[in-house]
Amino acid sequence: MTGISTPCIKVCVIDPVSRLCEGCGRTLAEIAQWGRLSEPERHAIMAELPKRLRGTERDAAQAVIASAAKQSRGTE
Repeated sequence: MTGISTPCIKVCVIDPVSRLCEGCGRTLAEIAQWGRLSEPERHAIMAELPKRLRGTERDAAQAVIASAAKQSRGTE
């Protein structure tokens, strides 16, 4: 018997804005259903994860930049 394919890297923290796991990029629903999904369904989700994670990194960087800009203008 082979193991289930998983993107989990044991960094299980859900981002409050994106609602994605910061470690693997999955939603809570995907994490909960993972063991019941077929291997092709898991692979389809895993193919999307790099794009999701890049999006959350970009959003976080933009939030830091916006906050710094507000602080420099004295509006925060």
